[in-house]
Amino acid sequence: MEGEQFVHNNYLTRNVWSGVFFGLGLIAFIDEGVFHQLLHWHHFYDKSTLEVGLVSDGFFHAFSWFATIAGLFMVADLRRRRVWIVKRWWGGVLLGAGLFQLYDGLIQHKIFGLHQIRYVDNVIYYDWVWNVIAVIMIAAGGMLLKATGKMPQNKREKKVHGA
Repeated sequence: MEGEQFVHNNYLTRNVWSGVFFGLGLIAFIDEGVFHQLLHWHHFYDKSTLEVGLVSDGFFHAFSWFATIAGLFMVADLRRRRVWIVKRWWGGVLLGAGLFQLYDGLIQHKIFGLHQIRYVDNVIYYDWVWNVIAVIMIAAGGMLLKATGKMPQNKREKKVHGA
């Protein structure tokens, strides 16, 4: 019984981590696609030339691609084993996306000063919106994880996708 509980908890954790990786990759894709490429508000690293900024965007894009693919490979493994819990996975997605966005908004924008969201006089409004959205995603992800962590094992098994 103890070994089964360990395996069960391991799959709960893997559902979260696969969602976190996918969420990191997803929010990074959105950040780069919308704010870097479409709107031209900033690059990942804005303290040098445009060429350096574009190269930094390339590395950022590679990071987001690898995180997304890692998350999807983990989902494929969970589905193959029939232990993918969709609601728990979405909790991980929101948690990962929110944590990355909050890290970006506080650490990269303010502490390291790698770039700003947008180079305008009143950037504080952009900062507030960016970080509040991050906190909302973290809270929503946390609520989904808490809800799926409380279910008894037999109910959780019924909610597993493909079981």
